[in-house]
Amino acid sequence: MKNLFLLLPFLLLLACNPPAQEPEGPTFPEGKWVDLTHTFDKSTVYWPTSRAFGFDTVFAGLTEAGYYYSAFNFQTAEHGGTHMDAPVHFAKGHAPVEQVPIEQLIGPGVVVDVSAKAKGNRDYLVSVEDLQAWEAINGQMPDGAIVLLFTGFGEYWPNAEQYMGTAERGPAAVPKLHFPGLDPKAATWLTENRKIGAIGLDTPSIDFGQSTLYESHRILFAKDIPAFENVGNLDQLPASGSWIIALPMKIKGGSGAPLRIVAWLGG
Repeated sequence: MKNLFLLLPFLLLLACNPPAQEPEGPTFPEGKWVDLTHTFDKSTVYWPTSRAFGFDTVFAGLTEAGYYYSAFNFQTAEHGGTHMDAPVHFAKGHAPVEQVPIEQLIGPGVVVDVSAKAKGNRDYLVSVEDLQAWEAINGQMPDGAIVLLFTGFGEYWPNAEQYMGTAERGPAAVPKLHFPGLDPKAATWLTENRKIGAIGLDTPSIDFGQSTLYESHRILFAKDIPAFENVGNLDQLPASGSWIIALPMKIKGGSGAPLRIVAWLGG
């Protein structure tokens, strides 16, 4: 009885001030997610001079104590598979991977489809006219947009010869690369006329395979616009209306990093 009297003030306090209901969590709008990332494994396509993906078993099986355990080591070049190029890759003193603002890695998707043109031209350059044609239909690219160039070459992944133009390895293979990229004039137009967050495409490089000066890299990165390369499943995205989230491995001082990129499509 004594304990009940001690509890009475507390019970009265609760009666007068009932605990607030726990707030409901945010409800995400209806829609679906599309994974734009190629899986990393022994078939992953890398630049001819880059180290390929390695995956070694530390342990996989039953331990002496009787439970299952697995652990692995992996090794990879920064620039291979689905990955991000940080501005410092071609612009001295500009942002490495860990300094690219998250705000530039999340934004509305702009998908410029040049697949019909690239189908008949492995060295196709996405032009200013292609970008302006997109805007003529969809309106001006929004600030912070993540521009994705759909060349159609993702369908060849992971066949290196079809995807890059050659499956050979080493420096002698680089002149044999043939795949579409962004015209430097279009890169300049984007940096001077629009405020995009990032740009990506479904080929190994933002510059086309036959580039020797990598001008589009240099133009974009001088303005701190990162590039996403070897992006997959762009055929599943609409020209506009998607939302892109592209998060690289946070490598301090890195010029690039493996990237997990996804798109959300509204219902």
